[in-house]
Amino acid sequence: MSELSLTCGSLLRKATIAISGESPRLDAELLLSHVTGLSRTSFRAWPERQVTATEARRFEALVQQRVSGHPVAHLLGEQEFWSLPLKVSASTLIPRPDTECLVEAALELPLADNARILDLGTGTGAIALALASENGGWHVLACDAVPSAVELAADNAQRLGLPVTVVLSHWFDQLPPGRFDLIVSNPPYIARGDHHLNEGDVRFEPSSALVAGEDGLDDIRAIVESGPRWLNSNGWLMVEHGYDQGEAVRALFERAGLVAVETRRDYGNRDRLTLGQWPG
Repeated sequence: MSELSLTCGSLLRKATIAISGESPRLDAELLLSHVTGLSRTSFRAWPERQVTATEARRFEALVQQRVSGHPVAHLLGEQEFWSLPLKVSASTLIPRPDTECLVEAALELPLADNARILDLGTGTGAIALALASENGGWHVLACDAVPSAVELAADNAQRLGLPVTVVLSHWFDQLPPGRFDLIVSNPPYIARGDHHLNEGDVRFEPSSALVAGEDGLDDIRAIVESGPRWLNSNGWLMVEHGYDQGEAVRALFERAGLVAVETRRDYGNRDRLTLGQWPG
């Protein structure tokens, strides 16, 4: 490598051309920041800044993995969600920005300062940890059916110093007895055979966190059918779902006896989550 090729600006230009997808420049900056410890702002202010040959080789190796399709979050080992730096792994879904809409909707609910909250299928712990970060008085329980996900979420909770309890359970099956004021979940909701499973980051994520039967609603059905038995009177159930599943999910909520059923939209103005209240 020539000395000229070891500047931040030249490395980023080359990587941006090589990387495809929606945000090649952002991907390149995140990878270079990870390797060098420099901020993304510094790349713009001082593009002529030199990096070492070792750093350049590490960066180019990560770029090649990104070109092959590996998610940036997996390459960094981390993904930010609700301003929380979460460790991620190949055993869990990578937290998406649109899932922050669930957190926003939950924070708008009239929940008591000592409310009991359950996050089903927590993965990295993203939703549970975001809610715990907003109200230290809430009693937040999170569960997942995958042991490595339980370990990861618990590690994130401990590292961030947030009071979230994480247990192993397939939905409600192994939960300790109790009722909740809010049950929230981002369950699998992609139909088996959907073409999106062969595109982008989801190719490297576990199918168990993505696929839910022929119509993508198997897990949501299970949650909605059992959920009311775990809710306090006037408690809330909230699930994330696909952009074209709002009508079907509302019907499931209403059939289960939930009231005040409503579908909310994500940052792209697409149906993304449905919530309802259990009258008790």
